[in-house]
Amino acid sequence: MGPSGATGVGAGQKRASTDLASPDDPKGPASGSVNEESVVFQGYVRSVTFENDATGYRVLRVKVPDRGVEVVVGTCPRVYHDMEVRVVGRRVNDPRYGTQIRAESVIPITPTTRSGLERFLGSGVLRGIGTRLARRIVAHFGDETLEVLDSGGARLKEVRGIGEKLALEVGQAWAEQKQTTAVLMALHSHGITPALAGKIVRRYGSLTQEVLTNEPYRLAVEVPGVGFLTADRIARASGMALDAPERLEAGVAHYLTQGVDFGNTYVPRRELAERCSRELQVGAASVEEAIDRLAQAGAAVLEGERGPDQRVFPTALYDAERTIPALLFRLLRYPGRPLFQVEAAMEDCLKTTGIALAPTQRMAVEAAASHKVLIVTGGPGVGKTTLVRAILALYRRAGLEAKLCAPTGRAAKRLSESTDHEAMTIHRLLEIDPRSGKFARNQDHMLDADAFVVDEASMLDVPLAWALLTAIPPRARLLLVGDVDQLPSVGPGAVLRDCIDAGYIPVVRLDTVFRQVAASSIISNAHRIRRGEAPASAPDEHGDFFVIQRADPLRARETLLHLVTERIPSRFGFDPARDIQVLAPMRRGDVGIEALNQDLQLALNPPRGQGYNRGGRSFHVGDKVMQLKNDYTRDVYNGDIGFVVDVQPEDRKLTVRIDDREVEYDDEALENLTLAYAVSIHKSQGSEYPAVVIPWLRQHAILLSRNLLYTAVTRGKRLVVLVADPQAIKLGLAEERREDRRTSLTERIVDVFQLGGVILSASAC
Repeated sequence: MGPSGATGVGAGQKRASTDLASPDDPKGPASGSVNEESVVFQGYVRSVTFENDATGYRVLRVKVPDRGVEVVVGTCPRVYHDMEVRVVGRRVNDPRYGTQIRAESVIPITPTTRSGLERFLGSGVLRGIGTRLARRIVAHFGDETLEVLDSGGARLKEVRGIGEKLALEVGQAWAEQKQTTAVLMALHSHGITPALAGKIVRRYGSLTQEVLTNEPYRLAVEVPGVGFLTADRIARASGMALDAPERLEAGVAHYLTQGVDFGNTYVPRRELAERCSRELQVGAASVEEAIDRLAQAGAAVLEGERGPDQRVFPTALYDAERTIPALLFRLLRYPGRPLFQVEAAMEDCLKTTGIALAPTQRMAVEAAASHKVLIVTGGPGVGKTTLVRAILALYRRAGLEAKLCAPTGRAAKRLSESTDHEAMTIHRLLEIDPRSGKFARNQDHMLDADAFVVDEASMLDVPLAWALLTAIPPRARLLLVGDVDQLPSVGPGAVLRDCIDAGYIPVVRLDTVFRQVAASSIISNAHRIRRGEAPASAPDEHGDFFVIQRADPLRARETLLHLVTERIPSRFGFDPARDIQVLAPMRRGDVGIEALNQDLQLALNPPRGQGYNRGGRSFHVGDKVMQLKNDYTRDVYNGDIGFVVDVQPEDRKLTVRIDDREVEYDDEALENLTLAYAVSIHKSQGSEYPAVVIPWLRQHAILLSRNLLYTAVTRGKRLVVLVADPQAIKLGLAEERREDRRTSLTERIVDVFQLGGVILSASAC
């Protein structure tokens, strides 16, 4: 097996050769398509065959004049029999249910004719009014019926069978229905999906129109899924001036958050002001004033003298980054007894693992015995796991209760398996409240243990590090283990790097690769990449690392698909979905995550039977999926991977098996689920896979960096295949600073430790 192979064949065809190098002419699986026709029509609801008020999903039978009955499926407000509705959507041929209209919007129509009013009033939409009473109302008031209803309904008591109380209730219900319809029409005109519109209406109820008109930017803060740009579109349509103070403050907060989303904890004032001025289309002076107002309101913190380089922090990040050094100082300086049985602990480790510790590992155990806080860093194959086992043995001999944790579920599971010691996510350790997202463990209710071991510490962001350190009792010991050369955390900050760079926290760097793993080309190439050297294929076809050169994106894509669907499974016996993970630098492009997921889904799990369609994605039983955000209610976390085991489209639910348990997703939760045949390298942090395939091309140039490639390669346990443009490899290796972040933690640690902890914050005391 090597980079130069014979002519190949397409996925699904048989061949004798097991050479991994992809052929010149394989054809990747063709993308499937469903014939869809855009439709817009008005009709009358004949029946509601299914509805879920929690999600707003409904299945309707709608009678369309001169066209018969249409089956309409989608998210919409509550509708009733005989109510007139306007439907915008697409006609699709569902393999199980036949022809349907997949609705983009279903909006009730306020009637204007007598017959329409009779149907509407008698549909059940107004409490207390049935078909017979509706007929009487229209007969009594005739063409004045709309005016009577619009004026509050007090005159309805003139109709036999309607008292004063019912008349007022009907008038109120009529006003609410009209308002809901108007709001939904307005939201749809702004491009807001029915599901999101339903979320907004459920959040604000009768106040929705008032919020949309007077406080539209509340949507971006209070309704998940509505960002600043959508709220701004609504505000501008309502006549909001470009330089309105509320618009500028919301815009500054948005673009400050975007800067943080890139991993920074602050944004320089000039950079923030210039971007806001450009994006919001207002003068720089107006933006500068908005930045000051935001700080005065407590939503941001300005640090340093006013000027271009003044730092602008989101308040919560400023508080967290400022407090972390004091918390670390407290841990290090709080009295703790030294641990003496170092040699005995190392002997325990030798008996358990059969591995004698290297000199730097022995140094680390001695450091763990004498220091209450210790950082251990090093690349793959240097024995971090063995060292953790030795330190745990030291803790046991000293009678210390240790708790192990990691930032992600997969990392915690690996830690538990490698140490034979229970490990959990940091969120679970801190006892997250699923409803509020707050931790039960904090400075007022601290954790109860003598020592804490945090693995994959490079993934610690500032907010999570602050939450953990706040909850660790001062008497406890803390061991941070991670590879500082990997990508920093997905969230803001670079905690591990900054703690090491400060120079005040004890650090042991493991740099000796053990003989047992030194023969691995994955390990040797990871260290080559870390040094800025190009990786090389294994010396023979039985190796575990291969570089297949492909400069053209389309050929690279064909190669990758062929590798995953046929060549690697044939050569190594790996399951293409469960054992092989594609890690790509970018979402877009010919070899981006989206395109690869579409092709790999079609090749590895072609649609059969009824699927679940959500937001342009289609999920079927057997699909490989990934969780995109922490969901504390379901106890699933960003980066968790599972497989769809059940699909119930009529109930808008599907079930995913993640590790050893099944998790049910409703329509709303599916916003955070995506296909995972290919995932981003950033999302793979803390995970390991039997086999990894990495596309690395010049079309990814904007994101390529040395530690991005290093992180991707170190995710593979038994096989790594790099489908790469040699020029792209050079670009990536030359880029060392792309993942650098603007943070202030290093200098704050230096300040605190130089002053001997004099500036301990109140929350750290």
